[in-house]
Amino acid sequence: MNVSRTASEQDRLIAQLEPAVARLAAKGIVRSYRKNTIVINEGEPGDSMFVLLQGQVKVYATDENGREITYGTIQAGDYFGEMSLDGGPRSASVMTLEPCLCSLVSRPAVQLHLAQEPAFAMHLVTQVIRRARSATETARQMALLDVYGRVIHTLEGEQGPASMQAPVQLNQITHQQIASRVGASREMVSRLLKDLEKGGYVELGIKRITLKKKLPARW
Repeated sequence: MNVSRTASEQDRLIAQLEPAVARLAAKGIVRSYRKNTIVINEGEPGDSMFVLLQGQVKVYATDENGREITYGTIQAGDYFGEMSLDGGPRSASVMTLEPCLCSLVSRPAVQLHLAQEPAFAMHLVTQVIRRARSATETARQMALLDVYGRVIHTLEGEQGPASMQAPVQLNQITHQQIASRVGASREMVSRLLKDLEKGGYVELGIKRITLKKKLPARW
C-alpha cells in the first residue's frame, strides 16, 4: 500500500539529487512503498527505471528452494532497474528495507533523457559496470570460497579486519542478513559465529557483532 507524500516534499527530495539524476527523476511518476514491499520481481518483464528518492532497498535473488542471496543494498540518491532497459526480464528482485519513495521513469523517458543529456549515458554505463563487477565478485566468492570464507569476507569487508588494539563494531547486522549475503542458512552462520565467539574472535549482541581481532583464514 502506498503512503502519500506532498508534492513539495517530493520536489525537495528530487532537488537533493545529483543534477542529471534529478532531471531524470523529474520525468517519472513518484510512488511510495511501505517497508518489506517487493518493488521488482526477478524474471518479470521490465520497462522502467527507479530513482530512489528516500529510503533503502536490497537487491537479491532466490532459488527454487527459497534460499536467498543478497547482491547489495541501494541508498537514496541512487537508481535501480536499469538492467531491463534492453527489454529483457528483470535480473534480480528488489525489496524495500524501510519506507521508500521512488520516481518510476519509463523506458521512453529514459531514452529521451539520454538524448537530451549525453553525459548521463556515461554515468549509466559506469553504474552498470560497477554493479556487474560486484555481481562477478559475488559469483567468484560463491565458486571459490567455502561458507566460512564467505562469512569472513562479509564481516571484514564492512570496515576491514580488526585488531586487539582496534576492535571493529558492526551495527544493525543480523545472522539472517549475513546468511543472505553468503548464500547459506541462518543456522550455519549462527553456528560459525558462536564458534568464533567461543574462540574470542567476536562478541555477539542484538543486531551487533564486534570483531575483537583479525579472524582466522581457516576454521
